[in-house]
Amino acid sequence: MDSLTRRRFLTGLGGGLALGVLAACGIERSGQPTPTPSATAGATDTPTPEPSAKPGPSLRDRIGQMLLVGFRGLTVEEASEIASDIRDRNLGGILLFDTDQPTHSAVRNVESPAQLTALISGLQSLARTPLLVAIDEEGGLVARLDQRHGFPPTISAADLGARDDVAFTGRAGEEIAKTLDSVGVNLNLAPVVDLNVNPSNPIIGSLGRSFSADPAVVTAQAEAFVEGHRAVGVHTTLKHFPGHGSSTGDTHLGVVDVTGTWSTIELEPFRNLVHDGLADAVLTAHVFNSKLDPEHPATLSKPTMTGILRNEIGWDGVVISDDMQMGAIRQAYGYSDALQLAILAGVDVLTIAQQQVYEPGIVESTIDLIEGLVTDGSLSEARIDESYRRIQALKSR
Repeated sequence: MDSLTRRRFLTGLGGGLALGVLAACGIERSGQPTPTPSATAGATDTPTPEPSAKPGPSLRDRIGQMLLVGFRGLTVEEASEIASDIRDRNLGGILLFDTDQPTHSAVRNVESPAQLTALISGLQSLARTPLLVAIDEEGGLVARLDQRHGFPPTISAADLGARDDVAFTGRAGEEIAKTLDSVGVNLNLAPVVDLNVNPSNPIIGSLGRSFSADPAVVTAQAEAFVEGHRAVGVHTTLKHFPGHGSSTGDTHLGVVDVTGTWSTIELEPFRNLVHDGLADAVLTAHVFNSKLDPEHPATLSKPTMTGILRNEIGWDGVVISDDMQMGAIRQAYGYSDALQLAILAGVDVLTIAQQQVYEPGIVESTIDLIEGLVTDGSLSEARIDESYRRIQALKSR
């Protein structure tokens, strides 16, 4: 593998300083029972064969469950490629957007509540294993289901944090969850628990996505938001680990180095929510921090994702990557290398938003690449199984 040195990685820093358009940062059936032998059969000397164990999912099917993928189409017919991926490749999750950035179109997956309900229901009907249906519905500026499409208005994290009323935030979170549940979305890629360390941050602070610079306020607000979702039965996602609030650039556009701005206080909301049992999933940041890993950004960093998040903080649930097509990854790594590093780092679900670029056939090609990494020994099948088990545990709750 062409390992990336810090010097190579930092050559991309200039591309991450401008504000970009926000993109992505949506059970196995039991077999038939063995027929009971008839009385006639039981009277013979022929032994009754033991029922054979149901074979488990193939390696490719397990890999398919590790992908969360964006797509185009308002109907199942229009979304024929992702429909095939769900039916034929056991795709684990879909990611919904209202707009399509590569074509600058105002239409992608969302037209109305009735249309979206039909789309999700139709895609779920094709799945051998129920889909994670994910969306970024943080509130405020980051709300894919907005009033243009007939959905209720939402309140930004910044406004909720300024009000600092956990009961109010809990109700706001519950209302968002009711909207999501009504159309079939079961995973909200929210709340943002980044600290508003840099209010002019082009991708967090300036968009009102952070509750506060105070970790105690962020923790309390995020807990209320999560509990509001749990009251409805919608999963949430804490993001962006290990903290994006101090950055001065946008990882959608290129490499962002937070070495000089990040501090350990940014871990506190993640630590608090995990310890309080209020984490369903954790989503990574693509930020680079030489103090945590001198080679790789957080998403691809084993010292960060396994060393800090899993071993130090104690999170053993699902870890979701930020979009693997974002500039911070795509400009500095080959795709196969990035996939390998992310999985080795501890990522379970690989997000492919199809918003920075749109690549037909991306699900099949990604499964091919990961299967090849297992075949050549670059990844172990046991590591794939770890992620598969975590994902199925999340889906079963």
